[in-house]
Amino acid sequence: MPDSADILWFKKQFQARITPALAGTPLTVDMVTAIACQETGAIWSLLRRKNLGTNKILALCVGDTLDADKGRRAFPQTKADLLAAPDGAAMFEIAHQALVDMAQHIPGFAGVAARPHKFCHGFGLFQRDLQFFLSDPDYFLEKRYERFEDTLALCVDELKKGLRKLGLQDRSELSDQELAAVGIAYNTGGFKPAKGLKQGHFNGTQFYGEALFDFIRLAHTVALSGEQAELEAPPPGQAILPPPSAVTASGPQFRVKTQLSMLRVRSEPLISQPETANVISHLPDGHPVRAVSGKPVKGFLEIETSLAGALIHGFVSAKLLVADAAPEPIAVIEPAPALPSSGIVAVWMPRKSGSVTRRIDLANAHSLNEAGQPQRKGTDAETLRQELAAIIDWLAVDKPAHGRYQPRSGLTFCNIYAHDYCHLAGVYLPRVWWSAHALLKLAQGETVAPLIGNTIVELRANDLFRWLRDHGPAFGWRQTGSLSKLQQAANQGAIGLIIARRKEDGRSGHIVPVVPELGELRARRDSAGEVTAPLQSQAGASNFRFGTGKAGWWLGQEFAESAFWIHA
Repeated sequence: MPDSADILWFKKQFQARITPALAGTPLTVDMVTAIACQETGAIWSLLRRKNLGTNKILALCVGDTLDADKGRRAFPQTKADLLAAPDGAAMFEIAHQALVDMAQHIPGFAGVAARPHKFCHGFGLFQRDLQFFLSDPDYFLEKRYERFEDTLALCVDELKKGLRKLGLQDRSELSDQELAAVGIAYNTGGFKPAKGLKQGHFNGTQFYGEALFDFIRLAHTVALSGEQAELEAPPPGQAILPPPSAVTASGPQFRVKTQLSMLRVRSEPLISQPETANVISHLPDGHPVRAVSGKPVKGFLEIETSLAGALIHGFVSAKLLVADAAPEPIAVIEPAPALPSSGIVAVWMPRKSGSVTRRIDLANAHSLNEAGQPQRKGTDAETLRQELAAIIDWLAVDKPAHGRYQPRSGLTFCNIYAHDYCHLAGVYLPRVWWSAHALLKLAQGETVAPLIGNTIVELRANDLFRWLRDHGPAFGWRQTGSLSKLQQAANQGAIGLIIARRKEDGRSGHIVPVVPELGELRARRDSAGEVTAPLQSQAGASNFRFGTGKAGWWLGQEFAESAFWIHA
């Protein structure tokens, strides 16, 4: 699979030639790069290391030898089909020889190349399929696929068709999700929003759309000399995530004034039944918001704001806003790139030397330290996803023998499971935290020893809600404003959480990891493709490794507020 070094090589060779071909479209160099990675990256990433010239590499970018017996439905399904077409014999000789030539450099094709009836069906850097031989034979017979401008032109034409099918042709800019959707249309001829990115060719672990999205994000981290990469490449064990979105609304600025409780942000200008059903966020008293138009609708004002890094867009009660006397740009909080090394620092429950905390033990304040614990250390999205899946399977929250997570005596352990998941993934979510008086000393620069019941206390789900709000950004966490963004981050191998604070402080809140979609494991989406129930893994009254749970559980009347958090 191509990596960032391969993408840099590709951009050095072709970026200047791609850019003018995309003029007047919302398509990007990074998207075209991603398609090249997905279609023939397994070939050219190897060939470039053999110091072959660019023209030779382009000529060898051929593939797809599957015939009807392996599921091919398009023309030609067999050698006989091709030979029966006009100039089919000449095309077969070209297609077979192309396979033989490529196999001399790519050992994995040596076996199929030795079979005299086998031939390639895909030609050029962007894999023009041989089914088009019937309508455009000269492209293949004249080997135009070996010329970059020719193969690029056909690729861009097909992408433009995808833009039109999705109604995106007049847009000046597209999100990565939308670009991947266009790529799915390029690959399949259409796009079904309700399926998300799980569309296109399935290679046994990933669908075409998922892999393409990964490559688009990776391409964002690579820039030519003198240029600025769109995204910063993360260290090993962390996912590629875009920065928090800025507020773009340009209407009048207000401040929340409730003097009673948090202000509910709703998805539409009305109070739903039940009244929490359309709540998408909660804003604290005094928080700044920017109106979209400034015109109330049924007593509600459409607003935007940023909350702990999340772009919040919705409707709030106009009577609970006051004009901001001295408006300033609404700050967008970015998470810290590393744990703090001074002041208020991370803390863990001290343990006796040689002691081991195991999954089979009953829950306690210690973090797991069993031998052979899986970790998240990968440098690409697919590896990170597989590592997170391995962590979930190793924790085996649903296994009765793992007493650490099993409900008992009216107690549940969602907080401990969320901590363990984050801990193994290399992300700090505290199991214990500093007491109030210890925090004061730490803030003044003093050193404080962790002593349970004295300077540190255990955290429940309600406590974790407050910790994320008060300290999360300093420890790499930020909120996100939608379930779709939350699931998208998890799908890149990031850590996602849904957390809800109970109204009654003595009652338990709830916290659940949102985990990557793998294979047929997937979130629920509506007809427009928006996530309505992300893929989750939980300990609670019922434990499960993967599931979508009760729809909108965090909006339950028993909860005072809820939030979605992500960590790279």
